[in-house]
Amino acid sequence: MSLLQVRNLSIHFGGVKAVQNVSFDIDAGIVYSVIGPNGAGKTTLFNLITGVYKPTSGEIRLDGEAIHGRAPSELARRGVARTFQNLQICMNMSAIENVMVGAHLRLDRNPFKAALRLPSLRRRDRELRAEAAQLMDFVGLGQYVAARADAMSYGALKRLEIARALAMKPRLIFLDEPAAGLNPKETIEVDALVRKIADSGVTVVLVEHDMKMVMNLSDRILVLDYGKKLAEGSGAEVRANPDVIAAYLGTHA
Repeated sequence: MSLLQVRNLSIHFGGVKAVQNVSFDIDAGIVYSVIGPNGAGKTTLFNLITGVYKPTSGEIRLDGEAIHGRAPSELARRGVARTFQNLQICMNMSAIENVMVGAHLRLDRNPFKAALRLPSLRRRDRELRAEAAQLMDFVGLGQYVAARADAMSYGALKRLEIARALAMKPRLIFLDEPAAGLNPKETIEVDALVRKIADSGVTVVLVEHDMKMVMNLSDRILVLDYGKKLAEGSGAEVRANPDVIAAYLGTHA
């Protein structure tokens, strides 16, 4: 059975059909990319699967269990993490504290223990800080462990968001345009990081406009156009699909 199954998924905003009857499966341990022209419905699809939006119709199953309409916090407990197009970093915190925020679901939230600062709680804080430092090293930010977030470059902050998402220990991570706004060197670093995440056993679902990166990384690709599924397959299959060529370049091309 596939890790994620999407069947006839749709959402309408008034008269606007943002996603229309989209179906696909994602197997565990792969990089699955969602591409399409601007306005194709890529981020809306992410928002549906990760609980930001409730679908008008259709279903989403994780390991066979229906999850459509569930809150993002509940999905996070089931191992679903994501990043966003725009940075969601707490600039008044340190870099490592931002990563530690991602582990909040695994914290003991007993208010009495927090007030008393019991030894077990202090020990757990030290363990989480050590885990966060390891994740920062994993994403290539080891030199920023003692830095404030507002002292980091934009490219480093994009990877910091990924480290925070990984702190949830997800099975499935959704990366929404992780290379957006990056220079060529930073894009290569994110490219390598996405593959590294997949190789670690975490399934990656990617929205990205950098087609070189998509073709290099993806095990399978879903193409959306005007909210509809246009094509699905390997990079070679998608690249040769005449409907995909027409959507990106126009029918004349």
